[in-house]
Amino acid sequence: MSPLPEPRYPSVPELVAHAAALAAREPGLCALRQVGVSRAGRPLHLLSVGHARRAVLVVAGAHANEPTGGSTLRVLAERVSGDPELRAGTSWHFLLCADPDGASLHVTPAPRSLLDYHLGFYRPTGAEQPEWSPSVLPPDRLPPETRTLTGVIDELRPYLQVTLHGTDLGGSWVQLTKDVPGLAEPFAKSAAELRIPVETGASDAAGWPASGPGVHVMPGPESGAAYPSMPDDARHSTWYHAHRYGGLTAVVEVPMWASDLVDDPAPHPAPAAALRRLAARLLRDAREVERILAEALPRLEGVDGPLLRAAQWALELIPGLAEDWTHTAPAGSTMAYVGSVDAFGRRLPLRAASMLLRVLREADDRAAPRLERLVAAWCDAFAQRFRARWVPLEHQVEHQSRTVLVAARQARERVA
Repeated sequence: MSPLPEPRYPSVPELVAHAAALAAREPGLCALRQVGVSRAGRPLHLLSVGHARRAVLVVAGAHANEPTGGSTLRVLAERVSGDPELRAGTSWHFLLCADPDGASLHVTPAPRSLLDYHLGFYRPTGAEQPEWSPSVLPPDRLPPETRTLTGVIDELRPYLQVTLHGTDLGGSWVQLTKDVPGLAEPFAKSAAELRIPVETGASDAAGWPASGPGVHVMPGPESGAAYPSMPDDARHSTWYHAHRYGGLTAVVEVPMWASDLVDDPAPHPAPAAALRRLAARLLRDAREVERILAEALPRLEGVDGPLLRAAQWALELIPGLAEDWTHTAPAGSTMAYVGSVDAFGRRLPLRAASMLLRVLREADDRAAPRLERLVAAWCDAFAQRFRARWVPLEHQVEHQSRTVLVAARQARERVA
């Protein structure tokens, strides 16, 4: 895997400082305000550019472990503030970080390798993720970050919400709650220019219709979930909240490390057998982490917190997901789809192990060195299997920014 050439993802305080400077520089055009607070009392900020009634909302930081969105948001805010054509009839609003508590716990702003990235890894449980919590919690138990996000949507009534996501290793793809005609071609062109593979068979979008390579349209509520065991159904997320006002949501994913194995549209010769093998490996890997956890738990009496909760939650998802893969191979499964499932199957136990490792290190537990060796071996195998290559940060940001701007233009034509 190629070493990282000095990347730098901005922290939440740096994003706020940049937004404040932009608002001070353009006081008649830009405004920064606090729109809510997190569970831990951290402020949630919204930067607005322009005053038109028709609005685009851009959300960064919904997943703590996906840092590219903050960099993209900063670049987009500068472009929009400096280009009257982008603001013609449209105001732009940027939620700087949807989960500042999570961002404070994911501590790899400048990863040099997959191992470095995972040694500081954090991704909260589904119930603690701002966008996903409505799919797993009743309305009266939603976290304040979720209520802030839906409140901003209620206020702005955006014709388009774009939420900036990313993956550690793979390709780029887009998920839409409604189709946006004309998006697929410029999306593919941008990815090709920047040498970013298009993830044509993203496991996140298994069985969804596609309006073009890597551009997936979420199915309606009448369709069954691709993986029935998974609790976080996208159709119950905050992504659909914009539909109340005739809008839609685009989820734009970009990779930190790229792999061409997720960009192969050829039919897989034996997808059912391949998925059974991947399910067996997923269970085997999870059991390795569970054994270390079971051994260490008596020594962790009294230890609690988001890292341990999230590690245990990830492990709890695995048996059901393996069962789904054992019995489900979508019609027309491609090499890209099986490759995406392969990556997902490596990613989930690796994340659980990485977060547990942080807990064990903090407790100075004797199982930590053994788990660290496992995490290092899995990171190395992941990178080698997928021939991972670093995507320069400026390319990650440029591709995500281009996709947002095209989606805003095309979606506006759709609702005009």
